[in-house]
Amino acid sequence: MKTQAVRLYGKNDLRLESFELPPISDDEVLVSVIVDSICMSSLKLVNQGENHKKTPPDLKNNPIIIGHECCGDIVQVGKNWQHKFKKGQKYVIQANLQLIDSPYCVGYSYPNTGGCATYMIVNHDVLKQNCLIPYDGKTYFEGALVEPLSCVIGAFNANYHLKPNSYDHLMGIKPNGELLILGGTGPMGMLAIDYALGGDIKPQKVVVTGRSKEKIALLKKLYPSRNGVELEFIDISDSEDQLSLLQNTSSKNCFDDIFIFLPSKDLIHLASQLLAFDGCLNFFAGPQNKNFEAEINFYDVHYNFTHIVGTSGGNPDDMHSAVKLIESGKVDVAKIVSHIMGIDQACQITQRQNEIKGGKKLVYTHKKFEIKGLDSLTDNADDITLKKILDKNHGIWSKEAEDFVLSHFPDI
Repeated sequence: MKTQAVRLYGKNDLRLESFELPPISDDEVLVSVIVDSICMSSLKLVNQGENHKKTPPDLKNNPIIIGHECCGDIVQVGKNWQHKFKKGQKYVIQANLQLIDSPYCVGYSYPNTGGCATYMIVNHDVLKQNCLIPYDGKTYFEGALVEPLSCVIGAFNANYHLKPNSYDHLMGIKPNGELLILGGTGPMGMLAIDYALGGDIKPQKVVVTGRSKEKIALLKKLYPSRNGVELEFIDISDSEDQLSLLQNTSSKNCFDDIFIFLPSKDLIHLASQLLAFDGCLNFFAGPQNKNFEAEINFYDVHYNFTHIVGTSGGNPDDMHSAVKLIESGKVDVAKIVSHIMGIDQACQITQRQNEIKGGKKLVYTHKKFEIKGLDSLTDNADDITLKKILDKNHGIWSKEAEDFVLSHFPDI
């Protein structure tokens, strides 16, 4: 089977190439990728190349396929897995394999297993970890966003608090507590907002900070308070005293759970000042600097039972939870889509994604077309039709919009 895939050969060396995949073994599954969502982690991967902890040595001679937020159809199933999967099924993949003896993951480590491709081989590492997951959703793009949602679910599950008069841990955010999301106006922050409103454990209040008045105004429209959870957005762009500003948004001048979505030393220090007794700080944003350090109040760690956690991806259980939330409509991941493109654009956009405002950028891997911002479509015929479709859904990406791209846009 011939595939077209974006491969990494070293630092800042991405190439879209066509090559022949080997025949699958009894312990592998061949799949078609329909949508791959570009992740900021892929930019970190490209910037670091062989210095990234998840890449194999000698990328120059043994390139890997990037991309790990993907969805498509199963094409062929090896003999050892025909009891579990069948041709024609939709699938999603949990990229964070959590192998005991290896840091390898989908989209970081393998020559034939990555989502930014027309076809890929799901290898035995993925299958033995139960990380190939059937998906019954109506759209491919929502399937591609299951993985980032699972990362958010994993982060929420990793938080912990103490049982009264005990050192036993209660896992998850504090029920009916107050939750703060710092730097939460990007796509992952938006997923965290949606999950805080629609997940199993609900806080009493969620406060979200950002520096863009326009983005905050948009999020207020997209995410109204619901399910008994009060939601408040705070613009901190003009604030000279964020500590006092945020203390005043809480009924007790502090927060039970704080998530940090930007790798900022100042935000970490601010969060440590805002934690309640038995509060939990979750450093969600992965820094590129391996020596990244920040100031934390260890008096509070000792006397106020401050907890500090961090997660890097979800696990298969988080992935299954994400699938159910999307299939049931309890979390609407379509709100975070801001751009679409063909696979011919994936190399440059992966490397430029932090320069492009908006949310998630979707790659339709079997298609060839320029990147399109959903709020800045042109006056060509296809864009006019696409805009009419989007207008039916308040500008939000949808099944009808995806079907139009799949049926009308040119193939690669």
